Amino acid sequence: MAARKQSASEPETESCSESGQPAKISLWERLERPASAPRQTLTPRRIAEAGVAIADAEGPDAITMRKLATRLGVAPMAAYRYVSGKDEVLELMVDLVYAELTIPEGTSGWRESLRALAVRTRDLTLRHPWLTLLPPRAEFGLTPHRIAMTDQALTALDGLGLDMDARMTAVRTVEVYAHGAAGDEVALRRMMADRGWSGIDEVKRSLAPQMRWLMENDRNPAYLRYLREAAHKEDPQWRFELGLECVLDGIGARLGIEADGTPGGPR
Repeated sequence: MAARKQSASEPETESCSESGQPAKISLWERLERPASAPRQTLTPRRIAEAGVAIADAEGPDAITMRKLATRLGVAPMAAYRYVSGKDEVLELMVDLVYAELTIPEGTSGWRESLRALAVRTRDLTLRHPWLTLLPPRAEFGLTPHRIAMTDQALTALDGLGLDMDARMTAVRTVEVYAHGAAGDEVALRRMMADRGWSGIDEVKRSLAPQMRWLMENDRNPAYLRYLREAAHKEDPQWRFELGLECVLDGIGARLGIEADGTPGGPR
């Protein structure tokens, strides 16, 4: 039986490795190759922008190839010229929004650079809350802008006497803190939307019966003191910034580097 000839509209997904075995071709490698036919109005960027618009409004589960085609005003199969399905659409979307995540030019020193990375990561996540709901392939996908962002952060740690393991650990620690803190904010907003709560006062009123029971009979005295005395309970940005300073202090102390970039040595 003759092998089926691949349509020009289907993305090529395999090539031969040096051993002669099929090797998977990444989305990004495919897109970098010259098109086999004149480019049309549909582009990977337009697909990504449409996906982001849908996800920002309705969440990533709302994205379907048919809904994308309708939004783009193209035939349902048109996007398959560039992507093999929704998973690759999500990768395009992640790469598009990560283009917003850069360390500003003129930022000096490792500490200010990593602070800028963290603040911008939080801002990005709050602008695009669907980033907290990605499936594993998109969550951990290697995309050009994602790798470029990490490369920029690693470069900010040049000249400090740190090996690459220490540098990557410092960058990842800041990223994980920023993603986790922003993810909590997104989760609270999502819970409020799901339950129809309009603001933090309504959240407190709704949760008050549970909280009263948890605070009765001196069950959790330190937490009760926090509720009575803390001045920034309802200020997530203040908490984020203080937590970030603690993370950066810890990195500086553990790796023996000063805020001005003076190298020391791990402690």
